[in-house]
Amino acid sequence: MLEVNLNMYQAAGIAAILFWWGNFLVEKIRFLKEKCIPAPLVGGVFFAFANTVLTLSGVMKVTFDDTLQSFFMLVFFTTVGFTVSVPLLKSGGKSILIMLLLGIIMIFLQNFLGGGIMAAFGLDPRLGVAAGATALVGGPGTAAAIGATMDQMGIVGGSTVGITAAIFGLVMGSIMGGPTAYRRIKQFNLKSSETIDSDSEDGETFKSTSADFTQAAMLLAVAVGIGTLVSNLLKDTTGIAFPGYIGAMLVAAAMRNIIDASGKKFQGEEIEVVGNLSLCLFLAMAMMSLKLWELINLALPLIITLAAQVVLMFLFSYYVVFNVMGKNYNAAVQTAGFIGFAMGATSNAMANMQAITRQYGPAREAYFVIPMVGGLFIDFFNATIITGFLNWWA
Repeated sequence: MLEVNLNMYQAAGIAAILFWWGNFLVEKIRFLKEKCIPAPLVGGVFFAFANTVLTLSGVMKVTFDDTLQSFFMLVFFTTVGFTVSVPLLKSGGKSILIMLLLGIIMIFLQNFLGGGIMAAFGLDPRLGVAAGATALVGGPGTAAAIGATMDQMGIVGGSTVGITAAIFGLVMGSIMGGPTAYRRIKQFNLKSSETIDSDSEDGETFKSTSADFTQAAMLLAVAVGIGTLVSNLLKDTTGIAFPGYIGAMLVAAAMRNIIDASGKKFQGEEIEVVGNLSLCLFLAMAMMSLKLWELINLALPLIITLAAQVVLMFLFSYYVVFNVMGKNYNAAVQTAGFIGFAMGATSNAMANMQAITRQYGPAREAYFVIPMVGGLFIDFFNATIITGFLNWWA
């Protein structure tokens, strides 16, 4: 079988093409546009399916260097950190606490559901933890890290189950988010009460200068550089392997508030543009890398577990998250974001919300609450709770 390995530059080029292709399909296919399916997801999954068919047929297998995927992910979450200001944190503190509590509840529900189904099949219930919050709330990074620990604990198949479930969760987290929020928006005829900060109707154009873009790029570079040191310090201090972007988010938030306190101009729109670009390329590359053929050989217990997790996520987000967060437009957008990070990754959450807000209007509270919970606070609790489940069911 022919094996094609794309270097990081070729992979980025393919990701850009897939983003355009995804945009084309979203514009042409009414269902995709109405249900707010992100364009990078559409293009990336298209590539993943094609790669799966070629691989299973023994014709060709495509792999690529994911260096730039990690880079774009880091840059994107750094831009999210720059959105955090102290006044906004004070005004949105209650929403953050409520969303965090909902996320913690979901961690317990996913682990109990997964462990219960595995135990019903006479298997180690800790495999259910691998297919529960480890892979879903935790995402691929947590699945890989905890999976290695499970293998060391003698949990046969823990790593494989976790990674496979994480792949499944990434796809479902993007597919479910937009349609679920769309149903609530249409049901209650919800609309954004916020104005778009631009001179255009679609909110995608603004006035800037090369000097402002250069300043924004320098701010991002400093935050990313110092952020890596902070991430390493957090890992060494706590012993917990947090996502690599956590440090950069914290540094970016600190820099934003220092700039605000000094009264100097903050290049917020320029940083937002860089963030949108990075998110599109990262998500397209993440979807490209999905090895969907690994889902074909899933054992029956895992198939049932993942199907049950999908049902649980829909019911909890549709009936609980939306209602608890206020039953308004921001709540609908946050519901899509909750599904994104609790089923896949925070990048999925941001892509879900971006697809909705582009069509129905801005939701600033959602853009603040979801990254703070899904990208920062939930990982602290998830790692601790997972450890407790593994020891409890040992």
